[in-house]
Amino acid sequence: MQQYSYTPVGVCSRKIEFAMEDGILHDVRFTGGCHGNLKAIGKLLEGTEARRAAEILRGNTCGVRSTSCADQLARAIDEALR
Repeated sequence: MQQYSYTPVGVCSRKIEFAMEDGILHDVRFTGGCHGNLKAIGKLLEGTEARRAAEILRGNTCGVRSTSCADQLARAIDEALR
């Protein structure tokens, strides 16, 4: 299982970490941000196909920001899949 770490930009969370095996997400964790919501995202995505998760999350915004922690996770997944 490959581990990934990503530094998000323009959001409250400071780090996103996750594992991926055969294109499947595991153990998605955020440092900082809205703890309860981000912990729930991690639980919901456990065992999800990474490409599909990125498609769902990509483009999600937070307030007036042009991104969100979920959108940043999509970017992290895209980077990991390259």
